[in-house]
Amino acid sequence: RDRLIFTIIIIKFMNSKSIEHPKSDKKSIIALLPFLVFLGVFLGTGIILTLQGVEFAFYQLPASIAIIPAVFVSIYLGKVLSKETIETQIGQFINGAGHANIVTMCVIYLLAGAFASVAKATGSVDASVQLGLAIFPSYLLLPGIFLVAAFLSTAMGSAMGTIAAIAPIALGFIDSAGLDSAVVAGCLISGAIFGDNLSIISDTTIASTRSQGAQMRDKFKVNFKFAIPAAILCLLIFTLLGQSINYEVTNDAAFIGLVPYIIILVLALSGINVLVVLTIGIILAAAIGMVSSGYQLSSWISDINAGFSSMQDIFILSLFIGGLSELVRHQGGLASLTTGIESLARKLSPNNKKRAAGFGIAGLTFCCNFFTANNTVSIIVTGETAKELATEGELKPAQSASLLDIFACINQGLLPYGAQALLLGTTLGISPIAVVSHAFYPMILFFVAGFAFWRITKN
Repeated sequence: RDRLIFTIIIIKFMNSKSIEHPKSDKKSIIALLPFLVFLGVFLGTGIILTLQGVEFAFYQLPASIAIIPAVFVSIYLGKVLSKETIETQIGQFINGAGHANIVTMCVIYLLAGAFASVAKATGSVDASVQLGLAIFPSYLLLPGIFLVAAFLSTAMGSAMGTIAAIAPIALGFIDSAGLDSAVVAGCLISGAIFGDNLSIISDTTIASTRSQGAQMRDKFKVNFKFAIPAAILCLLIFTLLGQSINYEVTNDAAFIGLVPYIIILVLALSGINVLVVLTIGIILAAAIGMVSSGYQLSSWISDINAGFSSMQDIFILSLFIGGLSELVRHQGGLASLTTGIESLARKLSPNNKKRAAGFGIAGLTFCCNFFTANNTVSIIVTGETAKELATEGELKPAQSASLLDIFACINQGLLPYGAQALLLGTTLGISPIAVVSHAFYPMILFFVAGFAFWRITKN
């Protein structure tokens, strides 16, 4: 019911000009500089420390700290470019940080952290891992994780919800079976992005089809031509990366601990809101622990608090990303980016209008997502321009909708400061750089989709 309500809201959002994402008349490519400052500080520090031989180099400067200079640069640019007061810009920053998408992500972070902590303490993770080790041969654990994530994400329509539900189990595999954390994270984010891109109830699917005036079934016919070959190649890679694991299935884990995960999967497949699903999971895991192993109420409260605390860094970073994106938009950064790519697309292939339009749409949503770190928002922001490009290039609505969705999701899966990579990195205890470095599906999809579209638009 909650998913249906949200779907109706998105549809109304796409149809109502009064609540459209506001456009800025200002255009300034310099307004994009703060994001480059953020990446330069965050990635640059990690690279330099790595070259110096410092262990855990990318952990030395938290991303939530690295983004602060970028916020200051953006406020300074706002004063120079737009002549706006600091008070006005602070208001814009707070509005961006308080956007519904940002707040929802932050609450998911907290609940996911709490669920992971409680599930670990009450034995639910151990039970799930034991079952997985008993069912899958060692060399199929990695492709198995990819398939489970892909299935759940397709059913839920949410990559974030999928990662929040499965990441604690994945952490158990890492601890019990000695799997590489980065490779497991790559399996999870790959499967989650695959499902999110193809789900009929995904926000990105709804936004892309509505903005382009495409039928859902037509969009999926185009999507499958790109997604299935990429998924098959991804499965082959994860199978080749499989390793012989020495493990024994024990009877230590009480399989009653599986109940919270079974309930979570059933509720998720039923379309229940991910916030409700995680809350129920936290309560169920604690209740089962209290009945089966004497888990105490005081321990439950402590574990919830510990789970909340573990998400502090990505919670703060998400708020700052939302605020910074709003500042950049007000200063004309996104408008300038959109205009530039639109102009480039029209000059790219004067003898092949379809190809030029297609790569223009792909580049538009890919680059916009780089600066918004939210694939749904990037589709909404670029939807109107993409439709104009599609009309001029004589692309079918299903083709433009598919390109919008695919390349926004590709970029989202490869962003080290994207919500999915941040949540996985925090849960598995690794750098978000390590997470995206093994996100093979979006990498493969980038080339498969580009090559396939090049072929179908051949003169």
